[in-house]
Amino acid sequence: MDYPDKLVNLVAERSKDFQLEGFVAGQGPLQPKLMLVGEAPGRNEIVNHIPFSGAAGKELIQAMASIGLTRDNTYITSAVRSRPYKIVERVNKRTQEIEIVYPNRTPNKKEVLAHAPILDYELAAVQPKIIATLGNIGLQRLLGPKWQISERHGEVYRGPVLELSAEQNNYRISEKEYTIVPLFHPAAIFYNRSLSEKILADWLTLGNLLKKEEK
Repeated sequence: MDYPDKLVNLVAERSKDFQLEGFVAGQGPLQPKLMLVGEAPGRNEIVNHIPFSGAAGKELIQAMASIGLTRDNTYITSAVRSRPYKIVERVNKRTQEIEIVYPNRTPNKKEVLAHAPILDYELAAVQPKIIATLGNIGLQRLLGPKWQISERHGEVYRGPVLELSAEQNNYRISEKEYTIVPLFHPAAIFYNRSLSEKILADWLTLGNLLKKEEK
């Protein structure tokens, strides 16, 4: 996705006080079969500029393939387009010396709000028939904090979403309605293998929905 310079500069200005680095554009076709909305880029994505190109990305691509999706027919983006990091001081186990590292972290609500103009622009430009959110961050960006992936995964929602308000300091309800399926983040399986059956069932729900839309 090529964004207008004015939009990129706006988001850079809104993000300047946060611990964020780099910028990874959303990728995929316009009017796709599906739009995926994740959390934020990680270290790999900042280097190669390919959304979901790390370990979680491998899980995602396998899940997509199971219902006939590829990067060519899916638009992939996230709630925050820069990598959130934290500053950690630790002892290097090999050298026993103090070192500073900058691991990934979950973006906070202010950072999601700072990047809201990007996702709003993508929704208008890409015009997805169906959106699947990956994890809580993307889900709550579009539907609000009351939506929890643990409770709402696999549900099919049809209705308005949250978009940036005219004052650009909060959200408002969109006039346009969307179809959204909340999915677990692909990295969730790394921390909780017991989710595998739920994840499979949710992707099958999404696959069936996509088939209905094609008729």
